[in-house]
Amino acid sequence: MFSVILSLLFIFTGILFGWQYSIHVHCSKLPPGPKPLPIIGNLHLLGKQPTHRALYKLSQTYGSIMSMRLGSVNAVVVSSPDAAKLFLGTHDAIFASRPKLQVSKYLYHGKGLVLTEYGPHWRNVRKFCMIELLSAAKVNRFAGMRREEIGLMVEKVRVASKVHEVVNLGEAAGDIIEGMTCRMLFGKKNDERFVFKKIINEILGVLGVFNLADYFPILIPFDLQVTNFDWNISILV
Repeated sequence: MFSVILSLLFIFTGILFGWQYSIHVHCSKLPPGPKPLPIIGNLHLLGKQPTHRALYKLSQTYGSIMSMRLGSVNAVVVSSPDAAKLFLGTHDAIFASRPKLQVSKYLYHGKGLVLTEYGPHWRNVRKFCMIELLSAAKVNRFAGMRREEIGLMVEKVRVASKVHEVVNLGEAAGDIIEGMTCRMLFGKKNDERFVFKKIINEILGVLGVFNLADYFPILIPFDLQVTNFDWNISILV
């Protein structure tokens, strides 16, 4: 029994030293940031408050470009317009890729325009979208339809204002987008087979769920949460 405990202690110590060494090597190449704890990194600093507020407070201490360790994943946080321009403008090709999220494989196997990695496939998909969906000819083709949908919304707001009803502008904007999308894709505004706005809202909710494997890749083979994601998305689509 003692030998087993000693072996486990030896293994744990080796893992801990290896982790500290890897942190030292990686941190020497990263911007300044809060010192990470073993295993969880800096996740504890995010707390229960909104993430953007927690990051803003940290940026007051460590600067507009800082590094954080989220679990076992390194991240660089940018929190000023000049720094954002540097990352997204000057060096956009270097930072254009997307993180590998576990849930992305259930949405077109991570090959869609939003979630796929930057590279030849992404450029081909983007080119297709620009030519077939967002070209000047395609946009002008549906200009009348867009004016009609916006006019209908303005009329609803006008009628509601006469009787002093409250108008939820977020919901109204969602109705416009749903109507335009259905008319572009299916040729009619309402299709009982698709509740477009509801599906999008619920999928975004599923995508926003915290997944341990995104921050601790060692957990990916165990599939702890992805099964639930798969079930939820299958119901929606």
